[in-house]
Amino acid sequence: MLQILLTTDTAVNPAMSGISTIIMLVAMLAIFYFFMYRPQKKQEKETNDMRNALTVGDEITTIGGIIGKIISIKDETVVIETSGERTKIRILKSAIKCVDVHAEDAE
Repeated sequence: MLQILLTTDTAVNPAMSGISTIIMLVAMLAIFYFFMYRPQKKQEKETNDMRNALTVGDEITTIGGIIGKIISIKDETVVIETSGERTKIRILKSAIKCVDVHAEDAE
């Protein structure tokens, strides 16, 4: 007959198991914060600062790829001039991707 001997030397303490689970959860949340949430918030802040610093005369590129020069700014909209024929387009500030040339640099 075979007898299987069970030893309790390798048994895990249930209290230690619960603490290690909590520590792993906190570590995962910290990793999520520092690698995903924080950089995204930093990028959003930089984008909002760029859009709030727009001035008449800046050359911009929109999210859709339209390139133009700002001729007037209102609350949430901007009017840009896009071509040699002086086509004017009214767009939202949130549609501005980047400022290519600042007004003071163009002078």
